[in-house]
Amino acid sequence: MSDQEEEFTAQNIPDASGKRDGAYETITIPVPSEDLPESDQTEDNESAPEPPGGGHEALSEAQSDQSPSSLETNDAEHLEEIMLPEQVLDSPVDSERHSLAQLDNAMQSTKQQSDDYHLTSFLDKIKAVKESLKTSMQYSLATVKVVLLPVCQEIIMRFRIDTIFKYLKDHFANQLSVPADVLQIRYAGTILKNNETLLQHGINAQDIVQVEIFSTLPDLYPIKGIRGLNEASQVITVRVQTGIDQYEEVAVEVIKSDLHKPFLGGFRHKITGIEYHNAGTQTVPKKTLEKCNVFCRDTQTVFQRKKLQQTTNTTSTQMTKIGVYVSNMTDKLVTPGKYFSAAEYHAQRLAAVIVLQTYYRRWHAKVMVENIRRQKMLRLKWEEEEKLRKIREKEEWMKLDYYRRHNPQTKEDFELLYNALELWRQEELECINQTFTGAERKAALCELLEKETQLIASIGRHRHNAYMENQEALIQAFLDKCSAPKAWKGFDGKITEMDTQFTIRARELQNIYKCIMLKNISQDERLDVLLTLKHTVKEHECTLTKEILELIDREIDLMMRGVKHHNLEGLRKRISTLFFHYLKTPLFNPEVARHLKVPQDPLKFYKKIHFCYSCQLYLPSTEFAVSSTAHHVHRCRKCVSLDNETRKRESFLKYKCMLQRLFYSEADYEDDSKIAFLMQLEDIQYLTENIWSGQSVLSAWKDLGDLVLVRWDKSLQWSPWNCILLTKDESAAHLKLASIEEEYEPTFIHKIKHKHILAKNYFSQIPVLASFMFDDDEIEATRKQCLTETTPNLVECQRPSP
Repeated sequence: MSDQEEEFTAQNIPDASGKRDGAYETITIPVPSEDLPESDQTEDNESAPEPPGGGHEALSEAQSDQSPSSLETNDAEHLEEIMLPEQVLDSPVDSERHSLAQLDNAMQSTKQQSDDYHLTSFLDKIKAVKESLKTSMQYSLATVKVVLLPVCQEIIMRFRIDTIFKYLKDHFANQLSVPADVLQIRYAGTILKNNETLLQHGINAQDIVQVEIFSTLPDLYPIKGIRGLNEASQVITVRVQTGIDQYEEVAVEVIKSDLHKPFLGGFRHKITGIEYHNAGTQTVPKKTLEKCNVFCRDTQTVFQRKKLQQTTNTTSTQMTKIGVYVSNMTDKLVTPGKYFSAAEYHAQRLAAVIVLQTYYRRWHAKVMVENIRRQKMLRLKWEEEEKLRKIREKEEWMKLDYYRRHNPQTKEDFELLYNALELWRQEELECINQTFTGAERKAALCELLEKETQLIASIGRHRHNAYMENQEALIQAFLDKCSAPKAWKGFDGKITEMDTQFTIRARELQNIYKCIMLKNISQDERLDVLLTLKHTVKEHECTLTKEILELIDREIDLMMRGVKHHNLEGLRKRISTLFFHYLKTPLFNPEVARHLKVPQDPLKFYKKIHFCYSCQLYLPSTEFAVSSTAHHVHRCRKCVSLDNETRKRESFLKYKCMLQRLFYSEADYEDDSKIAFLMQLEDIQYLTENIWSGQSVLSAWKDLGDLVLVRWDKSLQWSPWNCILLTKDESAAHLKLASIEEEYEPTFIHKIKHKHILAKNYFSQIPVLASFMFDDDEIEATRKQCLTETTPNLVECQRPSP
């Protein structure tokens, strides 16, 4: 057997003739000579030529004396010679053509060697063999769908059911450039061996089977897709039943396309439950030509043409007359019905329209009612959520107020305590005045005063503890600020930091101060800290440094004598305090000069120092709270706070929150608003209590925690004469209004403008705010009306005559 006979024919599938049969992908495997049947070999030996000893005469005699049996034997030998596996071509089509060609040659040679009787019988046998050969070649093939893993490429080809899988594996090894022993074929989860066939696995002719081919060494020999197969069309043969026991084979060309077929509907069998989908065509849709110049004047212009057309309708009627008879046997008697006038027709149409309108209006009403119901449910749900939110905020505010009263830390916390104390005192005083009289009342008042004194003392102790706790935090914040590096933002938005010699010096002193303040350290570590402090302080000689050195030597001596740590607390406190004064001296720590409240240059003091008439001290201007309407500075912040604690005991926390909300809301506008940021706490308090009476203009709500000052006209910047006091919800609704004049009543608008005039009269005393009202004609007219005649009237007194 030659090598050419053992090769695959899948590479030679496309035939030059271009016929339909040449499009099949079929692998026909030649059978080895050792596996041939014994009968074939015997017959082949019998048909071999004899040795040349007899000469040409014996050969001619043998040919002339041939009998019909010898002809039949010779014919059988020809058939066996045609069907030998060694002589099968590479494809079933080529093998079929070759076999048919040999049969034709045998027929021609037989016609020349036999008479008419033997010729007829021999031709019949040849035809039968030819038909059986066609059938066997045609129905011994199966359609194999090969899937290449892991690329999932599908290849449909024809394969003989009695051919071993080794040749299929060799074919794809050649196509994929992969060794054949690396490839594995899998069918239905089972690995197929090389010597197995499709017939052994129950595959019959004309069946469709799917196998998978993968590599056992995917890293060394990966399987890649075979190019040129997806685009090419494939032809399969479909057997269609055309009648009873009648079948016809139809060639179907399969075109692989990426076109997504739409779902065209279908139906489902009610009994079996099988779904049938409507099939779509496999024709690739035509590409629509791109439209050019769509947006032009011609496409926007409509030309209308009207033309009347009337077609001719020729009719004729045949009637009985002289010489013509027309039968009336098939005539029908037509009786006219009731006359249907145009008015009745329009009335009927109107009744139908009314019915349609009735049903439509009913549907529209149902939809509208459903929308209203849904909106109502959403509104009720939102109101419930808002109610719960307000309750939650109120509870959180009360919890925070309770916590601040029980754990006061800041100045506002102690204001709350004194305010609660004053409210309790007034309630008790009112109860005493209503209950007791005379001596009992005096005794109850004395008892109330004693309780108030105890509470004030308790508040004082809490304040002292809070001051001691906050003092260390303030010192650390001050040292962090001094030792922080210089920072600035560049053009690209990045922050650049730089250390100077002064910041490095401040950071070293801060580290020493932190080491001094450490507690629960060993004696050796404490000695190291003191020696470091001693070497640092020795650099400068002054009274402060000498005192620090003496205290350091004293603590070292006491530690050597074995004094306990708790007995050294006072001495260590003095050392840390003196060293902090050392840190605050600009001569020893130059960076601290930028952060001291008292400047080192005395000339800068003269214009920024004021005298407090209450505590009789000269203090910087930052220690005085100046209102917008104040002309002179009288008392400092501490004196004002002390007077409030002893007399009124008011809490300004809610006003501070209101002022803070005003700052945040005006900053969100980003319209260069200025007046709002000039307001002080006293101004907000006067504006709330005196101008707006401490309540909302719309709902008269008096809880200051829920009130906000917003713009009256949101197109203008905030000012005391362009604001309104509302709750948070009311302010949100007010800012959504498009026009104030259309939404509010004239009486309400007049009321608001009156309050604005009062605010203008009060805040016009401030020079800075007055500059914003120079062009206001209304305030000038108001001032002119309020001016009084200051010229004294001269009254002449007439003395009585003597």
